[in-house]
Amino acid sequence: MKVFKVEITEILQKRIQVEANSLDEALKKVKLKYQKEQIILDSSDLIEMNILPVIDEECNDKQP
Repeated sequence: MKVFKVEITEILQKRIQVEANSLDEALKKVKLKYQKEQIILDSSDLIEMNILPVIDEECNDKQP
C-alpha cells in the first residue's frame, strides 16, 4: 500500500470593533490583544477549509 502526503489548510476569520484614534492604532491594539490571547479564534470562525494532495510527493516510509 502507498502512503501519500496530504495538506490541510484552514482559514479562520473574526471581525471585531475596537476604539482607537487611528486605523494604525486600532491594528496595533488588535494585534497586541491577539498576541496576549485575549482574542481567540476557534472552529466557529472557520470560513474556508481545503484538503489537497501534496503534488509529486509520495512518502517513502509507511508513517502518516
